[in-house]
Amino acid sequence: MGVVVFNISATSAHVSWPVSPNCLDTFYSVMYDPNWNSLLMGYKRKSFMIEERIPVSQTSTYLHHLIPQTAYFLCVTCQAANPVQDQCQVFSTPSDSNDPHDRAGWELAMGVWLTCCVLLLVIAGVLLWGCVHTMCCVPTRGGTTTTRTSIARQDMMASSGIYANSSEDSGKNGGIVQPPPLLSLLTPLTT
Repeated sequence: MGVVVFNISATSAHVSWPVSPNCLDTFYSVMYDPNWNSLLMGYKRKSFMIEERIPVSQTSTYLHHLIPQTAYFLCVTCQAANPVQDQCQVFSTPSDSNDPHDRAGWELAMGVWLTCCVLLLVIAGVLLWGCVHTMCCVPTRGGTTTTRTSIARQDMMASSGIYANSSEDSGKNGGIVQPPPLLSLLTPLTT
């Protein structure tokens, strides 16, 4: 039996099949299901969700209330028979192009995606700027350059009262102040 599905829309389809002279029952059984378990279970009658009974005088029917963008598994058999492979057909319903919700949902998803991309670019830019700004050398008052960690060390030593900058030390070390030895930090300061 050659089952043909035609005039498929988002919610309906026409099905036709040739006359079966071996079908002595009173109706054809048109079974279809959007669930592919029907196919996987080996064409069992009980695995189909929907079954319509069509009189044997007819060889076509109109399926309605289908779901848009859905693949269906359909079989046409005589009244009490389980379907076989040549009595079955697979077809898909297209999307309902007039549905404004499909377009709106797509536009919303695209907007969220673009917003996330822009936010990630801004965050990456801020992080890159911070890394570059931290690593760059900063000129000091004397015309020499020091790194930010040296400046931070000088500020810390100046606030603790152990900062001693003589012109002699500056000449030896190229303007970079060396921290005092650890031993001098451990001895108490006396006045």
